Amino acid sequence: MGQLRVQNFTVSSDGYGAGEGQSLERPFGHADPGVLMAWAIATASFPGRAGPGGSRGLDDLLVRDFAHGIGAEIMGRNKFSPHRGPWQDHEWRGWWGDEPPFHTPVFVMTHHLRPSFRLSDTTFSFTDAEPATVLEQARAAAGGADVRLGGGATVIRQFLDADLVDTLHVAVSPVELGAGSRLWTSPDELLDRFHRDVVPSSSGVTHHLFWRR
Repeated sequence: MGQLRVQNFTVSSDGYGAGEGQSLERPFGHADPGVLMAWAIATASFPGRAGPGGSRGLDDLLVRDFAHGIGAEIMGRNKFSPHRGPWQDHEWRGWWGDEPPFHTPVFVMTHHLRPSFRLSDTTFSFTDAEPATVLEQARAAAGGADVRLGGGATVIRQFLDADLVDTLHVAVSPVELGAGSRLWTSPDELLDRFHRDVVPSSSGVTHHLFWRR
């Protein structure tokens, strides 16, 4: 059975994965993704890099591993869309255009269902099931490969609280947000259930690598 993995999820130094006030123009709310995610964007392996170059080393290794062994993704509605409440526009198909970066089935957790659809080699399905049931669905779709828990922070906390996560990689960026969608107050909160290695990077982030006890 494949593992449930959190990969390359980035939080601020005070534990927020996104800021307040998400909108179509500001997917991360008041947080600047170019600052929060600067460590990943600068790597040679960052998806969508416009030209050659980019950093190598630990950061690049972790970014390059993003799709390795992944057969399905689970995400929250606010990673898929800035819209709230019942769906008013089924023409909205995510932030990523006609070629989403997932290349697997994606399960979007939401209180408001809508029909599934396919873009390129990515199928988006919408579910209001509990985390354990969603994980069963994703594992069945993954065909024995691992399942990525893509975020945001609220969804990751739901799966952590249900004791369903096998491994986490969280990059802590040296920026404070003060409010928003929070993963933790301190990474030490997870040490009752996970082993952890802490690895600083020359880019300024600190990588926290957790695996289940």
